[in-house]
Amino acid sequence: MKIDFGKVALRLLGIASVAAVTGFLAVTGSASASEQIFDELRFGASASVQSGHSRENGVFPEITALFDPFGYDQAVGWQQQLLHPRVHLGTSIGTSGEATQFFTGFTWTVDFNEKLFAEAGFGGVIHTGDLDGDSDGPELGCRVLFHEYLGAGYRFTRNWNVMAQIAHSSHANLCDGPNDGMTRAGLQIGYKF
Repeated sequence: MKIDFGKVALRLLGIASVAAVTGFLAVTGSASASEQIFDELRFGASASVQSGHSRENGVFPEITALFDPFGYDQAVGWQQQLLHPRVHLGTSIGTSGEATQFFTGFTWTVDFNEKLFAEAGFGGVIHTGDLDGDSDGPELGCRVLFHEYLGAGYRFTRNWNVMAQIAHSSHANLCDGPNDGMTRAGLQIGYKF
């Protein structure tokens, strides 16, 4: 019997993403009425930075919710911040017939000072894009992909911030089919509760 380790890895990623969301919902479901559910909400837009046939047309409106089930807000110093990731859940909405993404995972935020911060996120994404290249745009091979991003931001106040980010989604050659991936860059405005 031949085992396709790529498919097994992608299924495990999907299960881990569902487990993260389920665990978060269990934690927030027990919150009292005086506690907020979201740690931060972000709204923005991105565009494809790929070239050639894998370039996506249009602008992608985005919304991301961040949750703090592991105590990021109480972390002091970058070492503790790295040990207390937040959970993100969001969407990047396809326009011009391109792929819509629904993503979740973990976000690590490190403060350089009161104003400047950097972020990295890793998780999974489910998308509506082409799998095998029936039209222009990336050939993605699988419905479930890895999703990672890097960002740098500036806080205007304790509550308001702006962040530039680049995000990439692909299957890392772990499933059959093409793997053009989707790479998008953009800006998000965030409100931290």
